[in-house]
Amino acid sequence: MRPNRLTSLVSRAEDFGKRLLLALITSVLLAGAIAWFAGRPDFSAPIWAAGTAVILASLLTEIAISLGKREFGLDLIAALAMGGALLLGEYLTGSIVALMFTGGQALEDFAQRRAQRELTALIDRAPRAAVRYVDGLMEEVPVGVLTPGNRILVRAGEVVPVDGIVKDGAALVDESTLTGEALPVRRRSGEPVLSGTTNAGDGFDMVASATAADSTYAAIARLVEKAKAAKAPMVRLADRYALLFLAATLLLAGAAWASSGDAVRALAVLVVATPCPLILAVPVAIISGVSRCASKGVLVKGGGALERMAHVTTVVLDKTGTITDGRARLIEIKCRSDLDPLEVLRLAASLDQGSHHVIARALVAAARERGLKLSQPSGASEMAGAGVFGSVDGQKVAVGGWEFICTRIEETPFSREVSEWITRDGSLAVLVAKDKLMAGAFLLADEVRPEIGSVLRQLREAAARRIVLATGDRADVAESLASFLSIDAVAAELKPEEKTRLVEDEKKAAPVMMVGDGINDAPALAAADLGVAMGARGAAASSEAADVVILVDRLDRLVGAMRIARRSHRIALQSVFVGMGLSSAGMIAAALGYLAPVEGALLQEAIDVVAILNALRALGGPLPGWRRTARLSNAELLQLEEEHRALLDVLDEIRHTTERIQYLSELEVRAELAVLEDLLRQRLLPHERQDDEELYPKLRKHGSAPDALAGMSRTHMEIRRQVHNLASLRRALGQHGPSPQQRYEIQRLLHGLEAITRLHFAQEQEIYRLLEDD
Repeated sequence: MRPNRLTSLVSRAEDFGKRLLLALITSVLLAGAIAWFAGRPDFSAPIWAAGTAVILASLLTEIAISLGKREFGLDLIAALAMGGALLLGEYLTGSIVALMFTGGQALEDFAQRRAQRELTALIDRAPRAAVRYVDGLMEEVPVGVLTPGNRILVRAGEVVPVDGIVKDGAALVDESTLTGEALPVRRRSGEPVLSGTTNAGDGFDMVASATAADSTYAAIARLVEKAKAAKAPMVRLADRYALLFLAATLLLAGAAWASSGDAVRALAVLVVATPCPLILAVPVAIISGVSRCASKGVLVKGGGALERMAHVTTVVLDKTGTITDGRARLIEIKCRSDLDPLEVLRLAASLDQGSHHVIARALVAAARERGLKLSQPSGASEMAGAGVFGSVDGQKVAVGGWEFICTRIEETPFSREVSEWITRDGSLAVLVAKDKLMAGAFLLADEVRPEIGSVLRQLREAAARRIVLATGDRADVAESLASFLSIDAVAAELKPEEKTRLVEDEKKAAPVMMVGDGINDAPALAAADLGVAMGARGAAASSEAADVVILVDRLDRLVGAMRIARRSHRIALQSVFVGMGLSSAGMIAAALGYLAPVEGALLQEAIDVVAILNALRALGGPLPGWRRTARLSNAELLQLEEEHRALLDVLDEIRHTTERIQYLSELEVRAELAVLEDLLRQRLLPHERQDDEELYPKLRKHGSAPDALAGMSRTHMEIRRQVHNLASLRRALGQHGPSPQQRYEIQRLLHGLEAITRLHFAQEQEIYRLLEDD
């Protein structure tokens, strides 16, 4: 039997035993009460005494086991209270204390289960079996026997058992368990699928790329187990305070007995001190925060990490994959004036489909984002790291770097122009040749995350006093980023050991949180007070070294986790101070004779319930710092971002028309502008109109500000105005086409239209993410 299964069975047996004792003492208390009201106190007293004795015996056994493990708690006070009640003949008080103790345990267990629900759900979803192909036949096998290379069938609704690659066709995968993203994601043939995700469509075949133990979901499950087992510093502090509290309780009880000569007063003090809100409320609040972070796609490895997150004031951010997206993306296309830029992209992406190079995958992704239908290449041959050549739709095509392409083309004025155009810092150029002539070029770059601006602002609001950019990239690239981001210091061209040294130097001044995603970040993550790994696409080493793993590829989830951590810590302290204050006041009142033991027991039960329920507030409620009422669901957010991606080809066409204007004949200019105007009126303007007439009114209706989106609506007006001006310029063209001045005016207008539209999309995307429902 596996250890985790044995542990689960033992835990279930313990839970059943606790529920049985609670049912027993509840029945005993009711039976005694019935006998009392029936005028037979001679029956009620032994019933209450017997029930108290059973609970006391169970409690003494637990205390002995705990002492054997060198663990100490406040259960001893409950044992003294029950024992004292039996000795003093306060049988009703003893049974109430017994009920309070078992009920407190049940309430604490319920609170812990409620708090750990998100963590436990991750583990419980782990698949146990899979369908594997063997010699053309299917057989169901335990996931533990799967090895890389096995072909597996994932049926509709099943959890993907191991990491792998989609084989033939496509898969519709629900990744919400791992990432929190609500909408299923389509994975095509050759694309990866992660274990722990769910097949939301028809069955599909996949080829395993890892064993179950080495797969993504198994690694997450191990992190979850660590998170559940780890004790927070506040919890360990509560354990240490238990001895002091016990001593103070016994001293006060002894003083009350000595000063009054009444042992019942000492018993009342013990009763009020049973059990302590410090022990109950702190772990509930902390694990509630850990669980809530997990529901947002942020895995915090235990309460200690959550508490440290609540106190960090310096943030060190890696660049690639953290501040930037970590993937090359197409940012600009240049092609011959006689060719369609999107057709050049389609040809290049079609040829690159068979390549596993990261830049080839980026071009394929860019083509699919623009809805281009790719063709199957023939005779494709790849020179590793240099380029690919072959045939696409009967045309000889080559895609690669300058050295690879220049040996396969004839030199032309356009090729010389491209050779100058591609020399830009911070970007990578890919060139395309068609039939031995330069066809075009693409610039790709690792762009900053769309949410980075709001993330940096919110980090400041969440008490980050210093933000440092640490990167192994060139100093000029790092300085370029820092020029428009709110960053206090930049450290570039760092080796892994130098990153670690930077973190250690920052730790001398304040608690440090390091955020990174690569293998080279692992030492710095381990050295920081709190290491945070971008685990969605990051290296396994960084996830293992980190204290916090962001499971979804969204840096803004980190800010939400910091707010949850601070709120959970504050609620834990509130529960402790309020609960301890009320308990102390009750103990003093009992010592002075104002509370009888029965009254003290009822009072303490109410205090415990209040403390635990208050601690459970850490599971819900708005994140601190947010005062918004307008919200977007995650599904709505993804839909809006998808609408912007669907308009990328329109923005590209504005840029391409701008470049072609200077080369086109007079008649061609008219036709080109007419096509572009139709595209803008059919695609772009309806999108902006829908935002103004449907989306913005919805957000305004539920927003707290009078009209926080007025600036966005004003930009819509400017876009419409620019499109109208374009139409006016087209109509004003002379009989023989545009004059040089008119060409200049058209280019100037189109440059402005493209810039304002791209900026507007970026602003909208940032606003939408800020409004995402937490």
